Amino acid sequence: MHLIETVLLLLLAVVVSGSVARITRIALPLVQIGLGAAIVLATGTTVDLEPDIFFLLFLPPLLFLDGWRIPKEALFRDRAVILELALGLVLFTVIGLGFLIWWMIPEMPLAVAFALAAILSPTDPIAVQAIAARAPIPKRLMHILEGESLLNDATGLTCMRIAVVAATTGAFSIGSAIGSFAWLALVGVVTGVLVTMAISYAKGFVSRRWGEDVGAQILVSLLIPFAAYLVAEELHASGILAAVAAGVTMSFTERGGGIGGQSLAMTRIRRGVVWDTVQFVANGIIFVILGEQMPSILARAAEVVRGTSRPEVWWLAVYVFTIVAALAVMRFVWVWTSLKLTLFRRRHRGPPAKVGLRLTLVMSLAGVRGAITLAGILTLPFVLGDGSPMPSRNLAIFLAAGVIIVSLLVATFALPRLMKGVELPPEPSQEREEDRGRVAAASAALRAVEDASHAMAEGKTNPDLYSDVASRIMEVYRRRIETHTRTDEDDAVVARKIDAVERRLWLAGLAAEREELGRLARARQLDEVAARKMIREVDLQELRYL
Repeated sequence: MHLIETVLLLLLAVVVSGSVARITRIALPLVQIGLGAAIVLATGTTVDLEPDIFFLLFLPPLLFLDGWRIPKEALFRDRAVILELALGLVLFTVIGLGFLIWWMIPEMPLAVAFALAAILSPTDPIAVQAIAARAPIPKRLMHILEGESLLNDATGLTCMRIAVVAATTGAFSIGSAIGSFAWLALVGVVTGVLVTMAISYAKGFVSRRWGEDVGAQILVSLLIPFAAYLVAEELHASGILAAVAAGVTMSFTERGGGIGGQSLAMTRIRRGVVWDTVQFVANGIIFVILGEQMPSILARAAEVVRGTSRPEVWWLAVYVFTIVAALAVMRFVWVWTSLKLTLFRRRHRGPPAKVGLRLTLVMSLAGVRGAITLAGILTLPFVLGDGSPMPSRNLAIFLAAGVIIVSLLVATFALPRLMKGVELPPEPSQEREEDRGRVAAASAALRAVEDASHAMAEGKTNPDLYSDVASRIMEVYRRRIETHTRTDEDDAVVARKIDAVERRLWLAGLAAEREELGRLARARQLDEVAARKMIREVDLQELRYL
């Protein structure tokens, strides 16, 4: 009963947090952290955060969904910048911050300092999205930040594992470190891809042979990220990268028969609603649990500071703010250098663009830390290889928690001000792409309706009936081609009572629309986000005939 009551309290906090954030105009993650701390202070009980369980329950579905929905064209377009941030910046941060922490806190062993730096180096995709809800970040910049945060977790966690091994055994080998990283990354990605392809193939085979069960299809999509994560972890690879790779693979497997895949329209619509709910609940609970851990971490502050050469409590704040400042400076230097190099490599394509100081500052401060950092630092072992206690473990946990809170506060209050007037390279108009997509889809539907009407009328005694019905439907599509959009009259035509002939012709036209939109998306002639939006419109219209 106690566990059930705790879960219900967490869910209640998530529900209340949205209203509190709107009323107080405080960023949602900070409100949820505050509510989590309030639950502990009011009830005196807290959730015992088991890092392995935390990783398994919350990270796979959220990272899977991010990999599934993030526009692949945006990732491919800015792949150089994303990889430089996800790999190069993490290694740069681990080395630079590790030595800084070791110099600042001599009592902390160098290997533990590197472990702390490693888990602080990756940004949190969940926190990035939460901050973006308050500070509207331009699409291209947001895609870069999301792509970075999806990939840098594996780099940071791998570096932390290597540092922990060095701390517990006292041995370190650069060859072993590189081999470990390669295994974690490559096997993790391959596992995610293979698991998703195997499940998708099996699901499609069953659906084609015995029909599609909407509920079962949705449940299978919810289980895929957990399957990929567990299989990868069983192989001692990166479960996080496996979940991300599974999400990316899911989006490509669905393009097999158009971006919507072979699923029914009903399945896609309901599945989208379910995943939106999962994302909302999991995001909220992560920050509430993070807040629940804060009182116990702060309560150990006095014990933590007594283990250093500076026993005054205020030195803990100095350490936290110094680490946050160092992270921002190193990220600023790396981002500025990375953008300069990217523009230099593209100099032959035209006059070089300028690297704005404000844009660099925005990218530097948007790299917030979140629940992944806290869960990761809690995996530090309690003892060394010889059985003695892990030195400075509580101090490392406190510093990680402090950095999370301060980075969230800085991003929450600084980003909205910096975003005013920030200049980014112009992006192609999505509205024009949608217009072209609608015209192409309507043209494909015209051909499909005409072909279907001829096929249905063949051998019938009243062929004019089919041509008359087809003419009415084709007129709707012709009007859509002229206006480049759907109209209220279209909805009126659909809403009235229709007979079996008209229903079959409409379904043929809608199927052709969906197929054409999928073809345009696969050929990169239509933005993936626009294609998903328009396919959803087609799905919603198709539901009226089912």
